[in-house]
This record gives sequence, C-alpha cells and structure tokens, in this order.
Amino acid sequence: MNVHKNAPLTPEGRLRMVRRSLGKGVSASQVAREFDTSTHTVLKWKKRYLEQGEPGLQDHSSRPHSRHPRALTPTQIRRIKALRKRRWTMDRIAREVGCHITTVSLHLRKMGLNKLSALEPAKPANRYERSHAGSLLHLDIKKLGRFRHAGHRVTGIRQGKPSRGIGWEFVHICIDDHSRVSYAEILPDERKESVIEFFRRAKTYYESLGIRIEQVMTDNGPGYRSKLFSRLLEACGIRHLFTRPYTPRTNGKAERFIQTALREWAYGVRYRSSHFRAKALWPWLHDYNWHRPHGSLNNKPPISRIGLSMNNLIRRHN
Repeated sequence: MNVHKNAPLTPEGRLRMVRRSLGKGVSASQVAREFDTSTHTVLKWKKRYLEQGEPGLQDHSSRPHSRHPRALTPTQIRRIKALRKRRWTMDRIAREVGCHITTVSLHLRKMGLNKLSALEPAKPANRYERSHAGSLLHLDIKKLGRFRHAGHRVTGIRQGKPSRGIGWEFVHICIDDHSRVSYAEILPDERKESVIEFFRRAKTYYESLGIRIEQVMTDNGPGYRSKLFSRLLEACGIRHLFTRPYTPRTNGKAERFIQTALREWAYGVRYRSSHFRAKALWPWLHDYNWHRPHGSLNNKPPISRIGLSMNNLIRRHN
C-alpha cells in the first residue's frame, strides 16, 4: 500500500486511533468522531491491536484463508488446456467446463495459449548462404530522423528542445550474401534517382574488391520497382529478385545488418547532431567490414571471405 505514513487510517493513523481509544474515559464513538470514521472501524482495529499488536494494524489480504470457493480444480484446468489444443474457442471451452469466459481467458494467458497462433508450429528458419561473393546482394533502405542535438533515445531525458521539422534522411545499404561485406550511404530521399546512383557507387565499391555482382534482392519499394532501375540491372547483366510482400525475413541479412548498424552506429554513440552521425558512418562501416568479428563467419571479419592477398589487405586498410 503506497500511501504517506502520516495519512489517516494508514497503519500509522490506526495506531494513533487505537492508542486514543485505550485512554481512560474515552468512548469508541468519541474517537470515531475525532478520526472521522465509524465506531465499528474503531472497535475493529482496537480488537486487532489487542490480539496481534502493531502487526495487526497492517492491511490483510482479501484472499480467502482456506480455499477459493469458485476456483477451478486441477482437472478443469487440464481440461481447458486439452480443449484449447483442439483449437476450441474460449466461449466454447467456458460452456464445456462450466465457468466464465474470463476465467478461461485468464488460465489460457498463464499457459501462453490465449492466442490461437500460439498453437501453430514454429516456422522453420529459412537460412541459406550463397556459395561465393557477388552471387547475391541484398539491398534495403532505413529512414532516420535528423536532429540538431542528442535526443531521449541516447540521453534518456525527454525534456528539452525537440528537433521537430528538421526532416529525414535515408540510409541506403547493401550486403553481400556470402561474405557479409557491406556498403552504405546516407541520401536525402529514397526515390528511384537516389536508388540508382547509390547502386552505381555500391557496384563500383564491390568491383574494387574483386566482387562481380550477379543478382540483387530488394523489397517492393517504388524505387526498386522503377523501370530505370530495372534497365540499369539489365544493362549490367544482373538478375533482380524481389522479397515476398509483407515478409521482411525474406531479406533477412539486410534487416539484420540494419539492426546492427542502428545499435552500434546510429544509436550506440551520443552524437551532437545528425551531421556528426553521418560523418561516423564510413569509419564504422570500415570497422564492420575489416575488423569486427562476425558470429556467422566463425568470428572473422567479412573481408576475410573475399580472399584478398595480404598486400591488398594492407593497402586497403591504410
């Protein structure tokens, strides 16, 4: 009970009331008037105090001492679980067991079966990896808000001057399916012109590493669906694959890379403004590709899968 210790009729107030009622020549009705309560209340707490002392002035649970007269039996609870696994509705189970639907809902929630989707078998993970670098390139875009100063996501303080009206910026990313070598840029929009220019520069970057792109996978965004982007891929001899609608896991490697970038780059450091965040992207990306251990690559950096010679590695690192 989270109340002030000096509030009336809290344990502290009850103690004062009881001590007042124990005084000589003081009636229970007089104490009730002084404490603005009923005579019955005064006598109740006085009796508890005499029987149990000060601990008796604490609030007691309203739960029945011996049993719950309306509680379901273990057999009924097992019956509810069995019927739910047969995909019965809560209303039908309540009628069958002989209880209220809210009781059925409460027990099913405790079992984790309040939603019928919980009865469906877990979808198997669709894990795959192409055999060589450049076989498949995943593309995606992440929208980030610009800001003039650090926000509550990193400071934990919501009070302050907001950065409203400053606009958005779009992080265009791509990641190689086999090696996990990634490339990213921050552009002002996600229109087809930006998508095309980003892909041209990304293609040049991968070619500088000796990677020839054969296929790309994107979602169904308008920039990726544009005829200009399709013509560019066709001219480069690159096949275009699309993810299934409303199924982001189809492009899972890009989604996972975005989450890593948000955690380690975008929100992992307290930047003075989005301008400084943008300047930190390329150093972070270099560390991701050349130094950061990758769990799915036996804790080796993505660049280790390309097979560059030591001389090339030293030259690009410098």
